[in-house]
Order: sequence, then structure tokens, then C-alpha cells
Amino acid sequence: MGEQDRIRRIVIVGGGTAGWMTAAALSTVLREDLCTIELIESDAIGIVGVGEATIPAIHDFNRKIGLDEQDFMRNTGATFKLGIEFVDWANIGDAYMHPFGRYGFDLNGVAFHHYWLHSQQLGSKIPYAEYCVPPVAAKRGRFALPLSDPGSVLSTYSYAFHFDASLYAAYLRRHSETRGVVRTEGRIVDVSLREGVSGNKDFVASVTLENHQVISGDLFIDCSGFRALLIGKALGVPYRDWQQWLPCDRAVAAPSANPEVLDPYTRATARSAGWQWRIPLQHRTGNGHVYCSNYLSDDEASAMLLANLECEALAEPRVLQFVAGRRENCWSGNCIAIGLSGGFLEPLESTSIFLIQAAIMKLIEHFPDSTFNAANTRIFNESINRMFEQIRDFIIFHYKATNRDDSAFWNYCRTMPVPETLDYRMRAFRERGHVVFSRRELFIETNWVAVFLGQGLVPDALDPRVACLPDGKITNVLDQIRQTVGLAVETLPGHAAFVDAYCAAAPEPATASEMLS
Repeated sequence: MGEQDRIRRIVIVGGGTAGWMTAAALSTVLREDLCTIELIESDAIGIVGVGEATIPAIHDFNRKIGLDEQDFMRNTGATFKLGIEFVDWANIGDAYMHPFGRYGFDLNGVAFHHYWLHSQQLGSKIPYAEYCVPPVAAKRGRFALPLSDPGSVLSTYSYAFHFDASLYAAYLRRHSETRGVVRTEGRIVDVSLREGVSGNKDFVASVTLENHQVISGDLFIDCSGFRALLIGKALGVPYRDWQQWLPCDRAVAAPSANPEVLDPYTRATARSAGWQWRIPLQHRTGNGHVYCSNYLSDDEASAMLLANLECEALAEPRVLQFVAGRRENCWSGNCIAIGLSGGFLEPLESTSIFLIQAAIMKLIEHFPDSTFNAANTRIFNESINRMFEQIRDFIIFHYKATNRDDSAFWNYCRTMPVPETLDYRMRAFRERGHVVFSRRELFIETNWVAVFLGQGLVPDALDPRVACLPDGKITNVLDQIRQTVGLAVETLPGHAAFVDAYCAAAPEPATASEMLS
């Protein structure tokens, strides 16, 4: 790359979580004197901000941009998360947890779930959850940071966070501005295109604000949310609609007061035409109802949400509309869509912020010069598209693998055809308990098994190597694992007590605007 080919000016369109995560990461790896970063956002445009639950991958992002965990948690009202509890999904009355931890351990090269399933055939009634630290700790309301000692069962899990997404964006803004990122207030009213490497007008040249200010750049990042000002409206990159598999198209959200017990897990409760989330923060609980408008009106969805809150609502419900899917490609010309402008998958498995993070890290890995090499762009797009589709299949499975027939919505989900990629995974597990996955995927064997078994997908046959161990030995090993997990969890402090000691926020948390004043 010649000096003349260097990217010298990056323009990020839109703030919120996506915009400020992008600004924080790029300002960490790029020299301020060689490349300027400007972020344009308007205070008049609201932030969606429904993604208040995360997965453990966020540790990598926060660490790479230099955040102190305790300071980050104090400033965002954060609590800890050990997994997601799913209630009423396979059948009304059922509940299981998708945890951030390992179940037991492999024996003779055979995955643990085969031995647990064999024990069930022998008459055991012990739930799968009791062989993993996070489900046991979560239901007992306990939490501590994992140990580094690989010989301890308390090293076999990870954790994520619940936090206020608007406070996280404000926190990252302060962090980014100290590294030279310039924020410009204003609403974009026009986008100008220029001739790109193909000879067509398919590159963004500049954007114009309401006050007539024109802002040009070499690389544009579209973080404008569902509006997709650059990637969609200006460049016309098509959107792939996945509603045939993910029919929910709306969400209604409302905060509530906290219950007495501060649970270290997210809860997703299936409803008649969708599901309801519950995310406990330090000062409030985030609640929402994701639903399909073909089966439920906005008023009915709001009433159902309010009727099922554990504590008093702190605000009126607000309705959000969306279409599950992704852009044909998130990188087009000199524009990259990150966040909702690039695609949306409902927050059932808390992957919204992860998809932002993954796109940012892929951008850094494939950072362009001004020639915008086509092969580099293609590699980025193929990687992001594959990631969206793998997560899509994981979420679809929750809807497909159900016995519920109590509503038209669940009848549709239960009987709908699914993508061949998911059908193959389901058949492989059903036939012999085999999990099809790549270690480069977000969800690996332990994740798929937790959800497969939780949703009632049980293999017809097990790995024949299970028979190499005597039944008595298998029973003894499982009993030992269960006892070890239970005793270890009893040594952990309560979640609320740990939060108070580790990262207690101010009695009345600052708003995003107060943090920036």
C-alpha cells in the first residue's frame, strides 16, 4: 500500500451502541495523526436500545479497547449474567437454561451428554442442569468470578452482563472522545455518491446535514439503525427478509422496578404469539415482549407485557417494528453497515451486541486502503453473512422444536419448514446425538446440546462407545460431578452482595446526557 492509498478520514453515521462501539474500537487501533474519525449523530433521533443482555464475547471487546470492568459496570448499572432461562418454550410449564458453562466432562473421548442420556435410560431423574455450575448458581442467586485454577469446577464457566445500552453508548462516547474521535451533532438530509473502482457511482462521497454542512470521507460506516441511510437508501443494497422462519416483527418494551432478588440470568418466557424478556439491572429491570403482529395487536401485546411484570412499570410501553434478516452484503463500495443497518435478529439469544462487535473486529482484520480491494471486501461479506445465518438457525430452532399447539402462532412455528442447514443439524442430533458445528462458530457443541435437550430433542441412539464403561462407573462419575458442582456453588456469595462489593453504581444512576455533561 502506498502512502497515497491510505484511508485518512472515516465518517461514522449514527451513534448509539453500534456507532460508539465502532468509534471506540477504531480509535484504539488507528493513529489519530494518520486517520481522523468523525461520528455524526442527532439527539433528536432516538436509540432503539433493546439489547441490554450480552454474551461472554463482550469481554474480548471491552478488553481490547481498554475498559476497566468494574468502572464499566458502575457506569452502566450492570449486573452479571450466567445464562438465559427459557420458560414455556417446548411445553407450557417447562423451563431450562442455556448457560455460559461446561456440562460435566468428556469420558473416553465421548461427549458428556451421551452419558447423561444413558443415565436417563437407566432410570435417573437428575436434570441435565445439575451438572453445570451456571444453572445451579443462577437458580440459587449466587455469583462470583470464575477461578483461574483449571482443576476447580469453578473454572468451568464464563459470564456476561446485563447493562443499560444507552449508558454504555454514553460511556463509550467519553472513552472515544479522549482518543480523538470528533462528534458532530446534526441530522443528515442528503447523501452524495461518487464514482468508485467499478466506474459506477457506487461510493459515498459525502453527507449533508440540516445546517448545510457537508462532511466528506474515505470510508463510511453506516450505524444509522433501521433507517440504513447509506447502505440501504443511498446505495440500494437489498435486504434479505427471513420472516418465513422468524415471524416476530414487533417488540414492546418497558422498564420496571426491581424485585427483591437480583437474579444473575436473563429470562425469556414464551407467550401466545412470541416471547417476553426480563433483564435485571442494578436500578431497574428491562422488560419487553417480542411478537408477531399477524397474531397479536400492539395494544394486546402491551397489555400482556404489563400484566406479566413482576414489579411496577416505570414507564409506558413503547413499540418497535423490525424485519428479521440481513443485508445482501454489509460492505458495499466504501461503506460498511454495522448494527441494525446491516441486519436484525431478535434478541432471544442476546446476540445483537455480539453482531456489532463481530463486524467491527472483521473490519479491523480486513481494514481497507482507498483501492478497496474486491477480494478483501468479499471475504468480509462472506464471513458476516455466514455468521448471521448460523445465529439465525440457532434462534429458529427455539421456535421450531416445540410441542405447543395452544395458538395459531405456535402451530405455524411447529410446522414451518426450516433452512436445510438447521434441518441437517437437527437430524444429526436426533439420529445419534451428534452435534454439527465448527469451532469458528459462535455457538458450539455445549450451546447446541443445552438447547436441543431443553427443547425436547432427544437422540434415537447414543454413541456406542458409551457401552465401553460399566453402568455403575457412569452412575458414580455423574453423582460425583453433581455433588462437586452443588458444593462449589454453596461457597459462592449472593449475586446482589457481589455486585454491591464489586461494582455498585450510584444510588440514582446518571442518565446518558448527565454522563456527558
